Amino acid sequence: MIVRIMGEGQWKLADSHFVELNKLDDELLEEMEAGDEEGFRRTLCALLDAVRRLGSTLPDDALEPSELILPAPDASLDEVREMLSEDGLIPG
Repeated sequence: MIVRIMGEGQWKLADSHFVELNKLDDELLEEMEAGDEEGFRRTLCALLDAVRRLGSTLPDDALEPSELILPAPDASLDEVREMLSEDGLIPG
């Protein structure tokens, strides 16, 4: 699956990594619902770091469609809230 982090680029990740990413996404959703800004920031960074660590970077000139788009690391809680589906940032 191709994942884009807004403002950074794209990474290719194996589907097997989505168990770990979904756990972080669930935690992020709970922190957002609780209004926990500090927890939200920490978990968003952990989620984005996991994508960078587990995935392989695509070249900037690659024209692959992104199957998942994640917010930039400095996105506000309100900006991320607008990107959410009922499953969080990551479907499933």
